[in-house]
Amino acid sequence: MASGLPRQPDLLYWASTMSDPDDRPKGHTVADHHLGAELAHVHDSNADHDHDDFVDGPIEENPLWIADNVTLTSVGIDIGSAGTQVIFSKVHLRRLSEELTSRYYVVGRETLFRSPVTLTPYQSEERIDDGKLRAIIDEAYKSASIAAKDIDTGVVILTGEALRRENAQAIAGLLAEQGGDFVCATAGHHMEAMLAAYGSGAALASSAQQNRILNIDIGGGTTKLALVENGRVIATAAIHIGGRLQVVDETGRIVRLDPAGQHHAALAGFRWRKGDIADPAAMDKVAEYMADALIAAIRMRPLPPPLAALYLTEPIAELGRIDGIMLSGGVGEYVYRREHRDFGDMGRRLGHALRRRIDAGVLPWPLLPAGECIRATALGASEYSVQLSGNTSTITDPGALLPRRNLQVLQPSFVCEETIDPDKLAAAIQAHFTAFDLTEGDAEVALALRWLGPPSHGRIFAFAQGIVRGMPRTIARNKPLYIMLDGDVAHTLGAILREELDVKSEILAIDGVVLWDFDYIDLGRIRLPSMTVPVTIKSLVFNEDPRLPRGQAHLHHHDHEHAHDRAHGHGHGHHHPSRS
Repeated sequence: MASGLPRQPDLLYWASTMSDPDDRPKGHTVADHHLGAELAHVHDSNADHDHDDFVDGPIEENPLWIADNVTLTSVGIDIGSAGTQVIFSKVHLRRLSEELTSRYYVVGRETLFRSPVTLTPYQSEERIDDGKLRAIIDEAYKSASIAAKDIDTGVVILTGEALRRENAQAIAGLLAEQGGDFVCATAGHHMEAMLAAYGSGAALASSAQQNRILNIDIGGGTTKLALVENGRVIATAAIHIGGRLQVVDETGRIVRLDPAGQHHAALAGFRWRKGDIADPAAMDKVAEYMADALIAAIRMRPLPPPLAALYLTEPIAELGRIDGIMLSGGVGEYVYRREHRDFGDMGRRLGHALRRRIDAGVLPWPLLPAGECIRATALGASEYSVQLSGNTSTITDPGALLPRRNLQVLQPSFVCEETIDPDKLAAAIQAHFTAFDLTEGDAEVALALRWLGPPSHGRIFAFAQGIVRGMPRTIARNKPLYIMLDGDVAHTLGAILREELDVKSEILAIDGVVLWDFDYIDLGRIRLPSMTVPVTIKSLVFNEDPRLPRGQAHLHHHDHEHAHDRAHGHGHGHHHPSRS
């Protein structure tokens, strides 16, 4: 525990000790309520906080409190290299009374509407046709009889080759704005591989069977690998092989030829250019080569240079024991023989070539039953929910830090040992930025960390050192630090970061909140007199979340917006269970 800190609520402490009065938020601030002054009033938006509403009667009689069921309408928009689709879902959450908590769990999901999978429209090799794409999305809303205002949550995901187009980010933002009030997530290769593993059902199967599964998601432009052990994705990678890198029209003339498609054709013996004629026999030969290259890239270690060059990420170093494989993505439909149409690309040929090799034992692992293939990512995206929590701990400048919308959550794989190693925590933070295709210091994120063990000053000091070393660019640029903890150490952690490690960045540290990867959070303004911050947690969720212990549904919603009494120092009379 940090020594010498004043015995007062930490938010008031930080608000009243800002170094430069000119830097304080203009207008009415939290500091105006120092020691509880003037709590009962209202004000306009020129303030860095809100006030709780008071209702007559006990809280247990409040309809919001006694409501045991929540139903959310969600949308998932998946814009891939080959196909675009929209899926609307109804997610049902229920508070389980035996848990003695106000946390809500997903107990069911109903798919309301699945749009047809439409070929992603391109204006050129560099640009997606935004007009045609908007028409596809609008038609899906119309066919589903759902208006944007009816959407509670959802996500837009651009994947594979579509993600590389120069107007991809602008299109994602536009669709998010027009499609309803939901977060826009642009998936990189690692994140897409994880989503595919969860959405396909591989992670759920691995959790149920307590085994190790390799999910192979083959889309239009890339193949994503995800190694799943006991329901948790432990390694991911991406390979530049897909079913729509080469496309011909009804006459056999090449109308689309991505650089990777041209590369594969050349290695198979064909110097194709856009506008050339590619006869069926030649396309078959290229597909056979691509199938062999994909299998070799998965199996061979060490990788020879030609195969190593196909990886868009670092390869998975060692696969180890594999109990089975599952395929997803559009090409997966052909592997499982659920699709037979030919769309003028390599999808059908590549899928059939892979299935012949799997049946012949070239991949020496059992082929597991099909889950979701082409719809895996969109289904995962549509099963998206919101929860509300609130717990303030340390906020150095409420006006500068709040409110915030759509902060992506990163939950590094770090376990607090008896002696905390700062370098180990720093390495875990850096590795997680890489896993989610993010550059530390570029974008604001919410760092979710698990705390275990006694809250001694030495352990928390080492923990704080690990955060500083793990986020050097963020701190060097004086960008805000958003730290979410499940254990009650945020007050001391914030004091150490500011006072002992001299971190100049504004700091928001909240404890008592359990977050996961794939979550996004909205942070509201401080509420008085409860001294809480509303935290809306929006999670990418699946039918059952294999990240939790077997037999449990995904934790989605809690509403324990209570205050922590800081007058007694650090200790609290309650406990937030860890779910790490």
